[in-house]
Amino acid sequence: MAEADLDAVIRQIARAQNKSLMAAVKKRRDQIMARAAKAKDKDAKDQLKHLAKSAMLHGAAAAKRLQNSAENTADSYARAIKYAAAEWKPAPAKKPAKKPAGKDA
Repeated sequence: MAEADLDAVIRQIARAQNKSLMAAVKKRRDQIMARAAKAKDKDAKDQLKHLAKSAMLHGAAAAKRLQNSAENTADSYARAIKYAAAEWKPAPAKKPAKKPAGKDA
């Protein structure tokens, strides 16, 4: 991974974070739905189902924002590196210094 471009690493980390965030959101939704299944009255059951749906929507939106931010960061980095490589000019080669022509010892 030492040879990988940093933009690819950014994208890979973002995918891993997105996956773990969505897993946490789904786990929370399932917990709320389990409470809804145990609810005694219809109003409580409906309220918990609505809460579970809302939690899923907000979690998916947060994951999408995280993904968009990582994509923008990776694109920005790749673009900056490309421009830096295009602007780079090698330094002029130095000529070796001439030794004075003198007596040899």
